[in-house]
Amino acid sequence: MLKNLRKRLKDQKGLTLIELLAVIVILGIIAAIAVPSIGGLINKTKEDAKVAEAVQIVNAAKLYITTNPSAKKLKHSDLESYLEKVKDSTYEVEVTKDTTTGKFTYSLTNHEGGNIAAGKKASEDTTITEENLLKFSGN
Repeated sequence: MLKNLRKRLKDQKGLTLIELLAVIVILGIIAAIAVPSIGGLINKTKEDAKVAEAVQIVNAAKLYITTNPSAKKLKHSDLESYLEKVKDSTYEVEVTKDTTTGKFTYSLTNHEGGNIAAGKKASEDTTITEENLLKFSGN
């Protein structure tokens, strides 16, 4: 009898339909939970990259001002040699100098990263200061 049982166990191959359906249902539940989480993570990463690009633009403006301290409004063409892989060319950086302290203030206008950091829509024209950009990015 034991020999007969072993023979039957060896002859079984594959999964039953119920087992296969159970595996498919479990995979479906896992996918339904994981896909929205991953989608949100990807969107957040893209937004963070745009804000980092905005910070990079402000840092390029700082470098530009060290050699051209009289400049007031900087465009992409001014900062091109200080930047790498910045796709957006419609932004503007306004530089103001405090006459009492001699410190420069940098404000970025018309850049998607600045809009994200300011909590505005991409279509809005938003001006954001370097300080607020750094607060948003955690620096």
